[in-house]
Amino acid sequence: MPVVPISKVAVHLRPQDNVAVAARNLPAGAELQINGCEVVLERRIGLGHKLAVRQIRKGEPISKYGQIIGFASADIPAGGHVHVHNVSADAFERDYAFCRDCPPPPQRAEPRYFMGYDRGDGRYGTRNYLAIISTVNCSASTSKYISERIRTADLLRQYPNVDGVVAITHKAGCAMQHDGPDHNQLDRTLAGFAKHPNVAGYILVGLGCETGQALHLVEHQGLTQLTPLSRGSQNRALPTVITVQECGGIAKTVDAGVHAIAAMLPQANDVRRTKLSADKLILGTNCGGSDGNSGVTANPALGVASDLLVAQGGTSILAETPEIYGAEHLLTRRAVCRAVGEKLVERIKWWEWYTGIFGAEINNNPSPGNKDGGLTTIYEKSLGALAKAGTTPLVDVVGYAERVRTPGLVFMDTPGYDPPCTTGLVAGGANVLVFTTGRGSVLGLKPTPCIKVATNTPMFERMIDDMDLNAGDVLEGEPVESAGRRIFEMVLDVASGKQTKSERNGVGEEEFDPWHIGPTL
Repeated sequence: MPVVPISKVAVHLRPQDNVAVAARNLPAGAELQINGCEVVLERRIGLGHKLAVRQIRKGEPISKYGQIIGFASADIPAGGHVHVHNVSADAFERDYAFCRDCPPPPQRAEPRYFMGYDRGDGRYGTRNYLAIISTVNCSASTSKYISERIRTADLLRQYPNVDGVVAITHKAGCAMQHDGPDHNQLDRTLAGFAKHPNVAGYILVGLGCETGQALHLVEHQGLTQLTPLSRGSQNRALPTVITVQECGGIAKTVDAGVHAIAAMLPQANDVRRTKLSADKLILGTNCGGSDGNSGVTANPALGVASDLLVAQGGTSILAETPEIYGAEHLLTRRAVCRAVGEKLVERIKWWEWYTGIFGAEINNNPSPGNKDGGLTTIYEKSLGALAKAGTTPLVDVVGYAERVRTPGLVFMDTPGYDPPCTTGLVAGGANVLVFTTGRGSVLGLKPTPCIKVATNTPMFERMIDDMDLNAGDVLEGEPVESAGRRIFEMVLDVASGKQTKSERNGVGEEEFDPWHIGPTL
């Protein structure tokens, strides 16, 4: 077997890194040339896994992306497999150096456009849905029955400009502290979907006796609707509220809900796509089912797309607070002011407290699937996840499901778990989602289209019916910048109406999952 230079089969990200990332499966017995020396691999090293490019002594930091991702728990020879069996995620000090490395704002690029919906009130959509929003789990089935009745009655065929009717259901809405943190966060999330630019109109469906009363939601979140729903109208009215108890049961509530939605369909259908500048786009970024190549291919490519959008005057949202843990100092250094950086650190400290009261550790991440894909520690996962943020200044840090109002790169505090994370992003106003995955996540979330980007070619080809774009070409020599431009162009196409694979598969109703932070009483 010929000796192969390591550069042909692995990616060495930074000169100071003492590990490289396998760009393909490397069998035991493979002979590699590493730093002028011939090394025989003692064990198989899978795609996305790490191998040492020199000898690493026990206790020495493991470096990837030019940053510490852990510490050697045993001596590791050159060519050795670097993973959970010989790496520990010991704590280490991070220098937050607020604003020290804040780059200048990107130079405004030549304007790009997409075909979207101008709601006439400062909201700009990429889809045109009607929503049935359940205030409590007790009305979830009823809400679904309303949407199913409309579909089976073939009503939507008469209204081709309406993308669909979506039931927004969940498992909460009661047994929580009235007007407490969970109640208000749920209200904020539901209101974010009601006010979403991809939603032309909505109704609220409750049981009637729940803690999460529709009246509380309407009053505290200022819910109103344009009437009629077509662009240019400035007449506003309170939303339609239907409860099972007042209507007299499920069947009567379904009849009332179908009647209310049917009345909205002609007005929603009158809305037409129009040419809008790309600064109207709010991009939500997420990674899930990650592997060792997520931070090598798809995530940095998405970072390039993020930079391109910000250069248009648009907005890109980074999230998943537990999955920037250990890398947050790279964001605080890019903050536009100390106050923004300190908001991020406050959230990190809160998560340390929050996980601690349950006897958990943020280091419990990565998941078993992440580890199978080559991720070893939360620090490594975080550094790879952070690549989605590109290189522009961090302009704001917002709470979960809080409306994002500042153009540029914004951080939203969310869990790392994909459904509640993307739910918060959409509630905050994201009108396009880009989701990177190495293991093969299939998440979608109506009413916002979700673009899936694969980190490696084998998974992309295996799951071709669910993946929209392959960033695995980077492992074959495509520049990251080129892959990032492909993502940006797809964002514009999808924003203009091109269907994503998750939309074709009908995915996106079950994934609505508000984050709950308190007890169920």
